[in-house]
Amino acid sequence: MKAEMKPKIIVLDMDGTLVGAEGKVSERNVAALDLAAREGVLIAIATGRRHSYAMKILRTLALDGSCPIMSSNGAVTRTFDSRLLHRTFLDRETALWLCTHLVEYRNALVLTFDKVGEDGEDGPGALVVEELDNLHQSINGWMVSNAPWIEAHVPITRIFDDPENMPIQAMLCGNLERMRAAEKLLLAHEHVISEGHTPAERIHTARVAVHRTEYPARDLCMVDLLPAGCSKGAALRQLCQDHGVSPEETVAIGDNWNDVSLFEVAGRSVVMGNAPEDLQEMAQRRGWIVGRTNLDDGVAIAIEGLLGS
Repeated sequence: MKAEMKPKIIVLDMDGTLVGAEGKVSERNVAALDLAAREGVLIAIATGRRHSYAMKILRTLALDGSCPIMSSNGAVTRTFDSRLLHRTFLDRETALWLCTHLVEYRNALVLTFDKVGEDGEDGPGALVVEELDNLHQSINGWMVSNAPWIEAHVPITRIFDDPENMPIQAMLCGNLERMRAAEKLLLAHEHVISEGHTPAERIHTARVAVHRTEYPARDLCMVDLLPAGCSKGAALRQLCQDHGVSPEETVAIGDNWNDVSLFEVAGRSVVMGNAPEDLQEMAQRRGWIVGRTNLDDGVAIAIEGLLGS
């Protein structure tokens, strides 16, 4: 990658980007993050994972305590040492509507609640489902890893008997065909928008933004549902405002559709070589760099090029 003006912020996706083989961050990627930090670049993380689940990996890195972690696709921003900076909720009325509207997909639905304590760990009930079996078929590893924080409520709407229970996001998981059908059902409603594609007539009625992540090789798709206007890109804009940095002075590195809002905000964008083919084609049309894969230290190669090392 041709070296240009050094960025002030580099924001990184995790899964499929920073994280490589066996769910670990490679030594070369770790060294590149350290190099950027020593050069005065602020490293930020933007992930679909909730904060505590992201920290399972991030705690292995020597990140500064003030490093921003934008989790749940931008719904929550905390520092590496777990100080809350920003948080957006799905209001109770909207969450109830989603559960009703998605009744045929409720066996694929997960609600996420922000129960992070000062130690960065979740409390019980951070994840709420109605059924377990279908989710185990789709994302068994994730379900097993998160078992201590998962509660089943039948029906799932019982969680809202307490008016103070407001999720930070909802998520549907399943095969590509079923999740695309669910997304189509959602986008047919005036309350729902696809992040980055907001028809003017829906700006004032939209309650929910859809963010899709696909893994075609695994026939797996995750459809994240966030408050309208909430995204990784929106979180990056807020981060820039907090630090007095222009978005043009930032670089975004990611691998999937839920990173598009980041690419649209950042001054420079790197799409990983393991991204879905149609996303790589979009990147080429829009002048975004297509880099190496996450298994080939694509993050390190991009950062080294950015810093001219």
